[in-house]
Amino acid sequence: MESVSRRAVLWTLFVLVHAFVAWLSFALPNEPMGDVYRVYEPWSTQALEGRGIVGIAEAWVYPQLALVPMVLAHAFAWIAGYTIGWALLVTLMDAVAFAVLVGRGRSTGRVVAAGFWLAFVLLVGPVGLYRLDGFTVPIVVLACLWLVGRPWAAALLLAAATWIKVWPAAVLAAAVVAVRRRAALIGGALVISALTIIAVVVAGGGAHAFGFVTEQATRGLQVEAPIATPYLWGALLGIPGFSVSYSFDLLTFQVTGTEIDPVIAAMTPVLVVAMLLIAGLGAVAAVRGVRFVTLFPTLSTALVLGFIVTNKVGSPQYLVWLVPSL
Repeated sequence: MESVSRRAVLWTLFVLVHAFVAWLSFALPNEPMGDVYRVYEPWSTQALEGRGIVGIAEAWVYPQLALVPMVLAHAFAWIAGYTIGWALLVTLMDAVAFAVLVGRGRSTGRVVAAGFWLAFVLLVGPVGLYRLDGFTVPIVVLACLWLVGRPWAAALLLAAATWIKVWPAAVLAAAVVAVRRRAALIGGALVISALTIIAVVVAGGGAHAFGFVTEQATRGLQVEAPIATPYLWGALLGIPGFSVSYSFDLLTFQVTGTEIDPVIAAMTPVLVVAMLLIAGLGAVAAVRGVRFVTLFPTLSTALVLGFIVTNKVGSPQYLVWLVPSL
């Protein structure tokens, strides 16, 4: 009976939290769901109407599989429009992973983890629900639950999530280091990657297969990125040459200032080096026999944080990347 009551409480909270966050997006200023109707809907509608597929006909800021959830949201658009359809899609994805996490409600650890996840959804708010990041989080949560028992399935999920939004690659890298059945993880990731690239090439988008890498590499310094802090202070203090401007192409605020171009150019190599160093430390720990239950959460958290801290592109919703590891 206790496990039943636990599940009932958790699922009641799940519904209330998601409903409240979805409603909050319409009550708060600054259009936290703006990306959904400003870019997700037009991109997916364009593809469905045969007017060109982003990532195939042209270079795109996201990996090609990012278009899949954008298209799927149309299946729920008949209820109350595309924006609500997107919220329902992400909520459904959360529900699937939440059900696997909670199970029968007998594990105290899983119950606590489920409660933590709901608290995170509530505190991050609408920006975590109305972004691609919100769609990938439940996929990664599910993959983390299956890493030891079903490494092939976990690898397929992590690779697919990476081809939607790159950050799950950090979790996949941590898994390859911490899980003993590395061949299954690497094999599963290669299968998804190969199928995706082949599909892109067959569709005629070979030239843009890795366009998301070059598109990100050429972006400026966003205000939310940690490295942008000195430039924000410069703009705040009115130092000549320092300013904040809005990019209508990228729908984000960027900073400018003295010697900013070398900083922008250096950040991608810095990110790569930081990730390699963190992964290297994890590999040393694995060789020394640190157990999976100790190594994986720590290493995946460190890699995800490294991805956030050294990134020249930043957004509030990046915080949800921490949910699976924590």
